[in-house]
Amino acid sequence: MCLAVPGKVLSLHERDGTMMSVVDFGGVHKDVCLEYIPDAAIGDYVVVHVGFAIQRLDEESALRTLAEFEHLGVLNEEFGDGFALAAKQSGLPDPTAEPAATDSGAGDDTEVTS
Repeated sequence: MCLAVPGKVLSLHERDGTMMSVVDFGGVHKDVCLEYIPDAAIGDYVVVHVGFAIQRLDEESALRTLAEFEHLGVLNEEFGDGFALAAKQSGLPDPTAEPAATDSGAGDDTEVTS
């Protein structure tokens, strides 16, 4: 699924002649292109689709939408680990997860007496 998600502009910078920003999506920070909204300012809320800010949004609407997306699990789906999500949905183990540590007792110098 590819949604347009509201976020708050945290910083502005130029990259290779393109206006960019770090945008906060309810705790997840992503680089976003601001070329469609070049006068965006730090603190503004913008709607972002596929990495591009496409319009401004008032704070109340942005926060209400983010809360609803969080409630529905959409933010994790949009910004979470795609491999982990696909594995969970298919019922398979996560291919990116660290193997669980097992204690085989090898190299253990503890003497057990009865």
